[in-house]
Amino acid sequence: MGDPETRFIALYNDNYRRVLAYALTKAEPHAAEDLASEAFLIAWRRLDDVPAQALPWLLGVVRNLLHKQRDGDHRRSALTERIAALTAAESTTWDVAEHVIERESALAAVATLPEQDLEVLTLVTWHGLTPKEAAKVLGCSATAFFVRLHRARRRLAKALDAAPPPPHSARTFSPVPKATR
Repeated sequence: MGDPETRFIALYNDNYRRVLAYALTKAEPHAAEDLASEAFLIAWRRLDDVPAQALPWLLGVVRNLLHKQRDGDHRRSALTERIAALTAAESTTWDVAEHVIERESALAAVATLPEQDLEVLTLVTWHGLTPKEAAKVLGCSATAFFVRLHRARRRLAKALDAAPPPPHSARTFSPVPKATR
């Protein structure tokens, strides 16, 4: 259909106003302009993926961008609420050294796990997949995945129990004087 630049210019000229109008129904004017611009940036990068009837595809891009933006806003506000919920006493008695030692023990325990266990655990904890979705990734049934997940969690629990306890001096260190603890 000609060179990419010509195709993109036609795509932009034919659809920009309608994409912007859609974005304006969903966001403030300055944000709507940014959304429309970003949608066309994505279209440029993925020009071969843009179908002949581009408008629905472009509106879908704007919609997805809005969802990502709202998800980010939600995460930021949830984090802000959690931080604000900390009482002054909790924030002053929080012992960094304890958390470093606990993290080191956890990392040592995780390092003892076989690769298959790590993959199973990261699919559900790090990547946030449901067991059914994770089973698809591994190419097994959901039942088989549940068994693998149960076994991996059991081995992790044993590894955590077997981890050496933190040294006593690390447990007692605190930058906060005992009187305020």
